[in-house]
Amino acid sequence: MSVVTTAEIARKSLRAVKDPELGLNVIDIGLIYDVTVSDEGAARVTMTLTSPGCPAGAEIMEDVRKTVADLEGITTVDVDLVWEPYWTPERMDPRVRAFLGN
Repeated sequence: MSVVTTAEIARKSLRAVKDPELGLNVIDIGLIYDVTVSDEGAARVTMTLTSPGCPAGAEIMEDVRKTVADLEGITTVDVDLVWEPYWTPERMDPRVRAFLGN
């Protein structure tokens, strides 16, 4: 039986965070690049947005921070916004891309 890590739990919890413009979760649309959690409970989420001018960017990042911070064992959360690699629709889950007709 495999052990589920706190980082895996954090990543799964982020499915609850929706991009308000698309109505889809940040995992399926490919905005979350990496989630790590130290043994001390310090979480780091590396993510991007669909564009630098995303009007919902601050809201999405705060929802990501709150969602991970609410998990048991998490002591701090650092949300690291990056633009490399740049987000493209190819980062979406293939099922979501198909659903959207891309």
